[in-house]
Amino acid sequence: MKERVFVTASADFEAACQIGIFPESHRARALHGHSYKASIRLAIDDSENDNFDQLEVTRELLQDTCGLLDYSYLNEIIDVPTDENIARYIKEQTGLSNINVIGLTSQSNEGVHLDEFGAAHVWRRFRFESAHRLPNVPSGHKCGRMHGHGFEVILHTQTDLRQSHLGVDYDEIQKHWEELHQQLHHNCLNDISGLENPTSEMISFWIWSRLKGKIPQLSWVTVYETASSGAHYNGSDFRIWKDFSIDSAIRLDRVKETDTRKRIHGHTYLCRLHLTAPLNDVLGWTIDYGDVKEKFNPIFDKLDHKPLYEIAELADNDPFSIARWIKANSASQLVELERIDLFETLGCGVTIDWGALGPALPI
Repeated sequence: MKERVFVTASADFEAACQIGIFPESHRARALHGHSYKASIRLAIDDSENDNFDQLEVTRELLQDTCGLLDYSYLNEIIDVPTDENIARYIKEQTGLSNINVIGLTSQSNEGVHLDEFGAAHVWRRFRFESAHRLPNVPSGHKCGRMHGHGFEVILHTQTDLRQSHLGVDYDEIQKHWEELHQQLHHNCLNDISGLENPTSEMISFWIWSRLKGKIPQLSWVTVYETASSGAHYNGSDFRIWKDFSIDSAIRLDRVKETDTRKRIHGHTYLCRLHLTAPLNDVLGWTIDYGDVKEKFNPIFDKLDHKPLYEIAELADNDPFSIARWIKANSASQLVELERIDLFETLGCGVTIDWGALGPALPI
């Protein structure tokens, strides 16, 4: 598949609102407020020289746009300030035509992404504390021992929004999750029917099979086994991701002489690798997270706690160049890799993708 390139930026704002379209008993009808986070994923052509700094341009534009809403009463600006309508407003105010996704998070555990076709992808995050072991792993594998995790689950729904103010109500998603939470929380997953081999992939499949009939709009189930790795399932395909934190020094040569980024500085990068492979029917996973880490370690070691401007192929050590360097150097070892996210600060970075994009993860 042809490579696609995106920049991602985010910005915060504080605002109050009342949502009058809900029933009288709904708490959102009352005057209340949120610490909102807006995010934008913009498709670009980085082969054009002017676009190498598109991340910074997009970040500044989004911050200026969110500044119009900061410390405001949203009902004076947006007639019905649902998360979906606030996201629409931000999209319109940016004036950008090449937006792939515009996202809005009103609470840390819920939000919405509007895609380029106008569909609303409403998501809500849940957590359960459980134990498990993987019975089919090779002898000596640490996951063969009984252990535990604070698992997190994101339920993604997709609705053709058209002119509607609302996709799927967050409380509706919550209601359907409760029954599963009772089964999963404070339990040994291996003892639950259908979860005898409770990998992230099999947990996402188990959740999907029990909720799709109740939530027809369900589009993806995401399971975080740890804070840095997890799996997605959409009823047919599995995807996994693995995060790496990389501390590097950089120096941007192509910026103006007066730009402080021309000096040696650095970032703690979040590098997120997305991989797709067929499910192994015996092991119950697509790829072992440990194998991903082991294969990526030689690349990680070349980047972490290093001055990237001293790497010959990274004379341009902007995020696009770094992500492409990672792709080129990972190709032979991680053949299942099909997307790289590289964030230089929280919610701000680049994506290169040559597979299926999959669900947008909250930032």
